[in-house]
Amino acid sequence: MSAVEQYARVHIVTDVLDEDRGAVPVVLRYDPDRDPHCVRVALPGAAPREWAVARDLLERGLRAPVGRGEIRVWPCGRVQTVVEFHTARGVSVVQFETKTLTRFLRRTHAAAAEPVPH
Repeated sequence: MSAVEQYARVHIVTDVLDEDRGAVPVVLRYDPDRDPHCVRVALPGAAPREWAVARDLLERGLRAPVGRGEIRVWPCGRVQTVVEFHTARGVSVVQFETKTLTRFLRRTHAAAAEPVPH
């Protein structure tokens, strides 16, 4: 199966990432061979952090508030989705464009459905 990677820009609403609050680049990754149930979100900062997020949590969070462990996801109006990451240092809240997350999640499903080569 093929890994999926997508670059996106997010707005950091609150931050423990030591970045300014403008749009910053993040990387969304999905590797069905590594973990078919999770996507990875790489956040920037002085000490970059990569979060493993359950794919179904992101999908459900596009429609209604959900949370699991250190991560919360909820829709913010019609065009934004908020993802909140909790750590011992504090909370990072980022806003994604919903269409960016939706497009990425569709690509992950397509990658997971690819037949295994023989």
